[in-house]
Amino acid sequence: MKTVYVMQKKLFFLGLAIIGILFIYTGCDDNSRSLGNFGIDIATIVPEGDNSYSLKLDNGLKLWSATTDVIITPSDNQRVLLNYTILTDQKDGFDHYIKVNDIWKILTKQPIELTSENEISIGNDPVKTNSIWVGGDYLNVSFMFNYGGIQPHAINLVGNVLYAETDQDVIELEFRHNSFDSKSDKLYEGFVCFDLRSLRAFDSDSVKLSVKVKEWTDKTNNNTTEKIYNVVYRYNSPTTQTRTETPIPVTTSNEYY
Repeated sequence: MKTVYVMQKKLFFLGLAIIGILFIYTGCDDNSRSLGNFGIDIATIVPEGDNSYSLKLDNGLKLWSATTDVIITPSDNQRVLLNYTILTDQKDGFDHYIKVNDIWKILTKQPIELTSENEISIGNDPVKTNSIWVGGDYLNVSFMFNYGGIQPHAINLVGNVLYAETDQDVIELEFRHNSFDSKSDKLYEGFVCFDLRSLRAFDSDSVKLSVKVKEWTDKTNNNTTEKIYNVVYRYNSPTTQTRTETPIPVTTSNEYY
């Protein structure tokens, strides 16, 4: 019987039991802020002009990048995994000034419609999901896929217009994966965020989402099942919980898009 190996990426694999604020105490600066303390969170980049940027956490906190150890070109609505140190409390309209210690871009996409024209290119190959949840205006998906080292895989969130919705009060979506006929037994970690703002209803402050995933139940024998994740996207009010209790791998790679 073949063994399925869970492969870590060569770079930027961060296995975190809890994504949140992690503090390490090593000493304090003159403002009683320890420059050795750091937090790790998922955030969204907000360009501020002149190549400067702020960041918004999923709980609504706004952070100003006052100083940084890394250089990036900020792009609007880019999701990132942020390693940062808090320098100040509220100042100039921001909840904190921070020092950016490191930053990793997360694949960030829009939901699309699945039609007869794009059905083949979108694909419907199985994955193994670790966790799916809503953070801020985004659906976050931690998953595993069988990358074969030949062609990058396609990852999408689709509204399937080829089939009628079964519940008019729920937006039915599908997490789709095109492996391009990869025969690999080895599973790689992936992470993607989908912008949900196009799904807002004008007469409500929330919408219910049902996300269908084609899942492996037995990778060795290629047995699959459909798994449904029911989540609620609430807008006009910040998310109070930003943590997840599953490992979150975040990578910068060309292995999926």
